[in-house]
Amino acid sequence: MPSRTLLAAALAAFLAAGAGCTPPDAGPIAVSAVGGTPRLANPSRDAVDPPSAYLLQTAAQGLVRFDADGDISQGLAQSWIISDDGLRYTFRLARAKWPDGTPITADEVVARLKAVSAPGSRNPLKPAMGAVDEIVGMTEEVLEIGLKAPRPNFLQLLAQPDLAILRNGTGAGPFRVAGQTGGVLRLSPPKSDDEESDRRPPPDVLLRGDSAGAAIARFEQRQAALVLGGTAADLPLARAARVPGGASLVFDPVAGLFGFAFTPVLEGPLASADARQALSMAVDRAAIAVALGAPNLQPRESMLPPGVEGLAAPAVPAWTGGTMPMRRALAARTLAPLLKGSKLHLRVALPEGPGYRVAFAILRRDWAAIGVTAERVGPAAPADLRLVDEVAPASLASWYLRHFECGGGLVCDTAADQAMEAARNAQSQDARRAALAEADRILAGAAPFIEIAAPVRWSLVAPRLTGFRPNPFGRHPAGELVRGSP
Repeated sequence: MPSRTLLAAALAAFLAAGAGCTPPDAGPIAVSAVGGTPRLANPSRDAVDPPSAYLLQTAAQGLVRFDADGDISQGLAQSWIISDDGLRYTFRLARAKWPDGTPITADEVVARLKAVSAPGSRNPLKPAMGAVDEIVGMTEEVLEIGLKAPRPNFLQLLAQPDLAILRNGTGAGPFRVAGQTGGVLRLSPPKSDDEESDRRPPPDVLLRGDSAGAAIARFEQRQAALVLGGTAADLPLARAARVPGGASLVFDPVAGLFGFAFTPVLEGPLASADARQALSMAVDRAAIAVALGAPNLQPRESMLPPGVEGLAAPAVPAWTGGTMPMRRALAARTLAPLLKGSKLHLRVALPEGPGYRVAFAILRRDWAAIGVTAERVGPAAPADLRLVDEVAPASLASWYLRHFECGGGLVCDTAADQAMEAARNAQSQDARRAALAEADRILAGAAPFIEIAAPVRWSLVAPRLTGFRPNPFGRHPAGELVRGSP
């Protein structure tokens, strides 16, 4: 991990371009998000990193959005009605307009949402949107989404930036892109229609993408009021930062997948579920959780977190009750007949970052204890296992399980796919939960994934941002960063 001296020495290089910026305790809110230059990317065509996701949620909202607490709030829709059977969602649009002043119509929203599930779409929510039966415009201001079966927490999906509504590369607010200097976008809040309101509008936002080191350095020098998009990869840098007085390192209580997924093979030891179970049981998840240093991070040996969508008891392998010495002894005995005297060497693909390196070092140590060697390779290199570090977009068990459907490039089981299809079409919540539990049980036996814990998501927050609140989705609306903003 870089020393404080090295970090301080790097400040000049990081901050030279921003030496004349407005201090974060007055004027616009300077936001550094970890990633590339923010752009209004189409999530159905291009990958979206944290800076672009923040731009989408700020300047190209969907039908609904998350508020500062992670609850559902109005977006383009001013109201919605859910049918008693949970199958139909009817939305009435607010009188929102595109930047050129033309009204947003229901047909435009319908077209954008249909594109998410179109052939060739790369939208990360495409599998979850498979629950949609139809999307139709009823009038210019009203549209309806029909589901194949009731789906709890469906509005949480619609609030994600991946379902933002765009037209010709522009969004419909609530903030507007007011200008760009270098890689910094200026986002301005909407004008109030209430001339008598005594509430001050929220400040402008100056959004930029940065490496984690550069973002932290800007924050240390009070040239950024907010750092977003931090993960386990860069948490050691954030913990070493000398944050200004009153500022905080804040963790969002997100759920999701953080662990290592097996890539499929047709032959060899890793084609056996027993071998994959052996590698999984040898890993000391508690040691990794402690080494990452995120408060309250609990190790997890099940793919599903407890309580998701009413499944109080996720499936876990039988070995979870044993001590680490017992588990490693069982793992070695399990691997021995599969290896037939040969050695097993694993390639593990994961991005750069000191936190990821710490996790891999423990993983390699644990496998060495059962005679298995491992090397870290780049995220695009051929590998036997790949890091998965993703926040769940909604509290849906299906989101976790569909990562391991056949055809997705990871180890799968056709019986689990059949159970997932039954869950998608189930006409009652009891039937859906039963089918999801069956898919979970099958995948727990197939061992396609070594779950470690929930993902880690952190932010650096200046004391000025009195409206910032950690929430289960890690979404922090620009209009609510300062308490009292509309």
